Amino acid sequence: MSWRLFATTVSAAALAASLGSAQTASTAAKPAAPAKTAKGFTAPKTPWGDPDLQGLWPASSQIPMQRPANAGDKTLLTDEELAARQEAYSKQEAQDKVEKAQTSASGPVTINPPGYWVERAVPNKQTSLVVDPADGRIPALTPEAQARMKALRGGKGPGSHYPDVVNTWEDFDIYSRCITRGMLSSMLPTLYNFGNEIVQAPGYVVIRSEMIHESRVIPLNGGPHVGSNIKTYMGDSRGHWEGNTLVVETTNFNGKIGIGGGAPTTDALKITERFTRTAPDQLSYDATISDPGTWVRPWSIHYPYKLDPGYPIYEYACHEGNYGILNALKGAREMDRQGRSTASPAQQIRAPGRGGQQ
Repeated sequence: MSWRLFATTVSAAALAASLGSAQTASTAAKPAAPAKTAKGFTAPKTPWGDPDLQGLWPASSQIPMQRPANAGDKTLLTDEELAARQEAYSKQEAQDKVEKAQTSASGPVTINPPGYWVERAVPNKQTSLVVDPADGRIPALTPEAQARMKALRGGKGPGSHYPDVVNTWEDFDIYSRCITRGMLSSMLPTLYNFGNEIVQAPGYVVIRSEMIHESRVIPLNGGPHVGSNIKTYMGDSRGHWEGNTLVVETTNFNGKIGIGGGAPTTDALKITERFTRTAPDQLSYDATISDPGTWVRPWSIHYPYKLDPGYPIYEYACHEGNYGILNALKGAREMDRQGRSTASPAQQIRAPGRGGQQ
């Protein structure tokens, strides 16, 4: 299951005249500020002397990818705003305990799983994952990216979890087809299966993400990236230590994933991540995303992970062998036979919005 958010709209003509697809020094993403460690905290070390980041770090804080446009540079909720979100969270938790499907004025029973299947991420004061630009918004798409997005599916645009037509598997996005969440989404909240685990060995860090079972094996030996002819959905990661911070640079993407919207990135995408343990149970995660063929400037996000040793990581089978797409196509053909539309109106789906997804 997945829900997609964050459509990004731009004015192509204005951008083309002044920016094109170049990313100039004036629009470069700000370097990540050093993570602030808790007073008196000393970062633990592994037996071989590296900073110890190991543990279960689920993405269980709910933070929108983008800040509402009218919030300006407001980076944190007020105490009153946070309390209101916590109250709504508590009410939703109570509703989730209902184990039988309910029919009410809120809408008909749907094919969605019951509420108690959903993991509710805890509200957080942070107003957006995006921290640079200062307005908390993903930068505008380049004219090239807009054209690339529009050309998908023969001019119908990118696939979706709830597509406008169901004629081919390509009408669904790659997340719905159980291929990957891709970088950067694999690190961020979704509907359930928030798990992320970090495991270390001499010369390597492994990051295991629960949703669609992604695993990255990251060498720390200072070697170069693989050859430019090798490209994947998750890219090729290489790491090094800067003090107590693990810095990971990922390149060699295949140009088929999207981040924060429907436009697929190009194979020039580069993601630089910084992991810093700031307290016994806290991990600061910062990532800068750069792709001159997709956005008019680089941009950065921040996510605060909290250690949860009791959070289990389960196998994510995804559509029980991917029967979901086959059944959707079979059902759509039956609807064709009946003369019914195969589109998926949002009011019939009632999909909850989830921050942090692509």
